Amino acid sequence: MMARITFEKVISIFIIVACVLTENGVYAQGRIFKAGASISNITPYLGDGIVGNFGTPPPATYIHDQLHTRSLVLDDGNHKLVFVICDNVSINREVFDEAKRMIREATGIPNAYMMMSATHTHSGTSAGGEGEKRRGWHPDTPLDAYQKFMATRIADGVRGAIANLEPARIGWGVGSVPQHVFNRRWKMKPGKTVLNPFGEMDQVLMNPGSHPDLLEPAGPTDPDLSFLSVQSITGKPIAVLANYSLHYVGGIPSDHISADYFAVFADRIQELLKADRQDPPFVGIMSNGTSGDVNNINVKGQVEKRPAYEKIRLVAHDVAREILRVYRTTTHHDWVELKAAESELQLNVRKPTNEQVRWAQQVVTRADTVKPKHRLEKTYAERTLQMQEWPEQINVILQTYRVGELGIAAIPFETFAETGLEIKAKSPFRPTFTIELANGGYGYLPTPEQHKLGGYETWLSTNRVEKEATQKIVAELLSLFSTMK
Repeated sequence: MMARITFEKVISIFIIVACVLTENGVYAQGRIFKAGASISNITPYLGDGIVGNFGTPPPATYIHDQLHTRSLVLDDGNHKLVFVICDNVSINREVFDEAKRMIREATGIPNAYMMMSATHTHSGTSAGGEGEKRRGWHPDTPLDAYQKFMATRIADGVRGAIANLEPARIGWGVGSVPQHVFNRRWKMKPGKTVLNPFGEMDQVLMNPGSHPDLLEPAGPTDPDLSFLSVQSITGKPIAVLANYSLHYVGGIPSDHISADYFAVFADRIQELLKADRQDPPFVGIMSNGTSGDVNNINVKGQVEKRPAYEKIRLVAHDVAREILRVYRTTTHHDWVELKAAESELQLNVRKPTNEQVRWAQQVVTRADTVKPKHRLEKTYAERTLQMQEWPEQINVILQTYRVGELGIAAIPFETFAETGLEIKAKSPFRPTFTIELANGGYGYLPTPEQHKLGGYETWLSTNRVEKEATQKIVAELLSLFSTMK
């Protein structure tokens, strides 16, 4: 027994020494690539409102599965890159900023090297502040209890991932899962329009169901399934960070807390990679790509009636199987260079006109006995008035990572698929993917062309920034990428 243990130790030392060699065999000045991952629980108390839908948020009465932050830290010997993916519909910048402050003070990692995002599960409680603060502008208001808890648990998760750092190899790949992504915005037939809450006519309808006047989807989808994989130098899986442009799946009772398909994917990929019961544990992570106009409903297909959570499992298992297929042929590198770049971009805020304010005031003070022209008329009247609280401009964080030849962009909006495809096409790195709702959450980000068509994602307060914002954001991200060549 002693001889066998000694032999294994010798082999491990030999492998670690070998890691200081680059792939062409040249001595790499002692550089060893490392990776570590961890999971941190952010499940809220029962009783708080489940956000993500219209109307009064129903109180959470049941926890179907726990909510987590999933952290991955990469270290090339010069820099550490941090990824944090949180099970929440959208997280205010102030929460992420507080988490970054705690991490920076504990570890010295600069903000530009920390990328934090929300998955966009619609089955959790709010990280956007209490009550009316959720849609107003209150950046200086102290964090509420859940926001403080979340920021602390994010910081704990990153520190745990750093503690788990070990010599590692890294690879990446791209698969395709087209069968679960559909553009949810549909153009109407020529001459046909639909009424919006403001009393105006739109050419596009979101989630149209069986509406008889549908022409075609208003935009593309992105079927790519991109991933980043790290494994120990002996080949043991450490983590897989995936990226898929699917809004969320749903099919969850309205009062259930759940991480949606993101959590089921994490469990399933661990099973497929035979990475269960490891120490430290394997961490599967699914990030949300550019899915602001994409869901999993095939409008032209048969109406699906499934039990709760069944569609979630179907999507998660299909995605995990595709990761496994590509993973089996993925090259894992002994060492790659890590880079990060970050900037703050100033964007103009869409403020209501005087006419819109007068309309909104009339609607919110109108007797409830008056039948509205649109079922969401009062909701958007209230939100229109809230937009008066917002400043004329806001600064948003844009961020890019380089991992070897892989490029990763981060945008703090629910971003349309066509914008993600544009970034991929113009990026100097192959492959490239984008994580949305990163480093904050400011609503939807339609392109200027989509704004002309109207539809839910373009309505004031659903969209909060200037109509040309996508053009400025893409240009800034490409500029950041160019600094990392």
